Amino acid sequence: MKVLDTKNFSVTGFKTWGIHCGIKKTDKKDLAIVYSDREAAVAGVFTKNRVKAASVLLDAARVKSGKGRAIVANSGCANACTGKRGMSDARATAEIAGRELGVKPDSVFVASTGVIGEYLSMPKVENGIATAAGLLSATGWEQAAEAIMTTDIYPKFSVVQEDIGGKSVTIAGIAKGSGMIHPNMATMLCFIVTDANIAAPALKKALLASTERTFNNITVDGDMSTNDMVLCMANGAAGNKRPAAGSKDLKKFQACLDTVAGSLAKQMVRDGEGATKFVEIEVRNARNPSEAKRAAMTVAKSSLVKTALFGEDANWGRIMAALGYSGVEMDEARTDIYIGKAKLVEKGLGQGKSAEREATLALKQREVQIAIDLHKGKSTAVVWTCDLSSEYIKINAAYRN
Repeated sequence: MKVLDTKNFSVTGFKTWGIHCGIKKTDKKDLAIVYSDREAAVAGVFTKNRVKAASVLLDAARVKSGKGRAIVANSGCANACTGKRGMSDARATAEIAGRELGVKPDSVFVASTGVIGEYLSMPKVENGIATAAGLLSATGWEQAAEAIMTTDIYPKFSVVQEDIGGKSVTIAGIAKGSGMIHPNMATMLCFIVTDANIAAPALKKALLASTERTFNNITVDGDMSTNDMVLCMANGAAGNKRPAAGSKDLKKFQACLDTVAGSLAKQMVRDGEGATKFVEIEVRNARNPSEAKRAAMTVAKSSLVKTALFGEDANWGRIMAALGYSGVEMDEARTDIYIGKAKLVEKGLGQGKSAEREATLALKQREVQIAIDLHKGKSTAVVWTCDLSSEYIKINAAYRN
């Protein structure tokens, strides 16, 4: 697998672009189109929030066909909690895009992100789609990534190449997300495209597996949004032999998809609203994988742990307390806790000032590792989070201003 470090990548058969059409109050880009020049296999994963935006409801129904041609995404307006009008606007967005791109409206997926409870300005959307459709470019991914940003500081990309089925295959993705990030999923939009020839059922299975290992292993603030989705399109333009179930080629495709999704997930955490630390939390030797992940995620989303991380305070008691209420089988007298290489806790007991000083030095780094050994089994889980800073409050207190 070759990981490409570039913003100017292209994926055979796909074009994209992003523009400002006036949905946002600022002059920042707010509408993007991703287009395949041929029918593509499509898979999607959507938020589990019971309150779902119109785009999520529409796409969740359309993705059942396993086919599609385009994605239209806007930022600045979530089109969530907008009732019948919101659903009508989502359908109209697809119809406008279908007309401009010369494809069937039901082959167009829509995505929105921004303020909940506000209606889309359809004249702006219509003009924006017409403009963006005329600017589509094979290398327009940076513009598209910028157009789906809300509180993100920077656009997010990931692209890899691999030999699959006798051909060079490219898998690439863009994403947005920095706040309201939590599993199932986050306040995120992610669009992954590939020129691989792969059946829709296999693509769906691969995307679900990748999502569980990556996007569902991150948390910024514990809030789950109404608009979250990952859409993946595979148009077969690479001309590779379609990978069979259980084959080496399918495993290579899965590894590539995991790499792209994992990179984008970590970029979202690094760009967490007001974040000053990227934090990896590993729980070792839990009774089973479910308990390992539950323990890790409980520590990761603890506000007390996250504020201690921001303050660079090696307050391991907050980690132990979170483990205690996580609901997993644990015994403090068997639990070890590390920050960086410093062993802060052994068998439930603090290891003194020297260990705390070493841990404090580790906390001063931009990237922090926390390891917890429960000594209860053989299962391990890793999740990624960030600290919780005063800047997070400022950003979210003024989000609609």
